[in-house]
Amino acid sequence: MTRKMAERLIALDLDGTMLHHDGTMSPAVRQAVREVAETGAHVVIATGRAIVATMPIVAHLGLEHGYAVCSNGAVTLRLDPDEPDGYRILETVTFDPAPVLEMLRGSWPDAVVAVEEIGVGFKVSAPFPDGELEGVVRIVPWADLSRSPATRVTFRSPTGTAADFLALVERIGLHGVNYAVGFTAWLDINPEGVSKASALELVRRRLRVEPRETTAVGDQRNDIEMLHWAARGVAMGNAPDEVKVFADEVTLDVDEDGLVLVLKSFLA
Repeated sequence: MTRKMAERLIALDLDGTMLHHDGTMSPAVRQAVREVAETGAHVVIATGRAIVATMPIVAHLGLEHGYAVCSNGAVTLRLDPDEPDGYRILETVTFDPAPVLEMLRGSWPDAVVAVEEIGVGFKVSAPFPDGELEGVVRIVPWADLSRSPATRVTFRSPTGTAADFLALVERIGLHGVNYAVGFTAWLDINPEGVSKASALELVRRRLRVEPRETTAVGDQRNDIEMLHWAARGVAMGNAPDEVKVFADEVTLDVDEDGLVLVLKSFLA
């Protein structure tokens, strides 16, 4: 069993998949992740979170070796307990955020913008709601948001909805980038061609895992590419219908520990 599991790559989203919507993780989920990792399977965290928000979860899970995909695929880490922060950055993909920021400016009342600073935090146009961004958050003039290449731009409104932002994307016509709207009025914009799937494919090749031995579990629009990429794509029960159609199967809701059922299938 150990030899067989070592040939598998299991990519797991965090928020809405492993973590409840209040940010907590059930003991059953943590235990199931640890049990699967201990079999030798390549458990890869694949999240929209930045490094500073991902590594505490990785530490809580007890994952010291392997890989993690952050910022929707723009940043890939190799976990290494001998490194000062417990990881080494393998790859970053950036883009010029200026054209996108110009399109977004003034497009939605009360919207705020964040530009990710790798391993540090975010530059923001105005304060975000408490608890939504981790790391060092600096309020800067609008012109400073686009002074350097970025891995990700986040556009957020405390009053809008996901439907509002889907309509906004259609109206302004984002081109030359990859984007995903969250379950609230939250829009993540990444370099063109970059997604969790693009980063996971690089990890798969590094690990020499066969495509048929890949599994991915997620719940949101930024998981669509990786669900389609994996030989076994599993959507959470709380996923929108437009996400579920890209999955091979649907498990229970995150509040019902649907991820545990998926992970236990590897241990049966």
